[in-house]
Amino acid sequence: MSPTEATIWPMIAHVALIFVLYILLSSRRMGAVRSGAARAEQFRENREEPAESLTVKNAIANQFELPVLFYAVSILLYLVDADNPVTVAGGWLFVALRYAHAWVHVTSNRLRYRRPLFIAGLFVLMALWAWLGVWLAFT
Repeated sequence: MSPTEATIWPMIAHVALIFVLYILLSSRRMGAVRSGAARAEQFRENREEPAESLTVKNAIANQFELPVLFYAVSILLYLVDADNPVTVAGGWLFVALRYAHAWVHVTSNRLRYRRPLFIAGLFVLMALWAWLGVWLAFT
């Protein structure tokens, strides 16, 4: 598989994470309704989220913040032929950190563990953007 084709797979893996989080959110919301901790009507306006599903809802929202920059840089690396095995590895590392971050978010939600994962992902993403800038400046 060429680096260009391989650049796409981390994005697909991240999308899979988002789908899993949506399934988990639905499951937790249904569980809250069944247990009486919430009413189905609460989710129409989404103003009252039970604690057990709030962490998942927030984890989903988080997947549409920093990862937007990941998608942009991945697509740009692909389009300008700046991708290589190192950028592909960076993409996979970023996604692995997103998985770990989401896991902490929906389980213990301890900032002590979640924050370093976020910061590590941020640095990986910054490196990918820096490489794109260097590539564009010198090619």
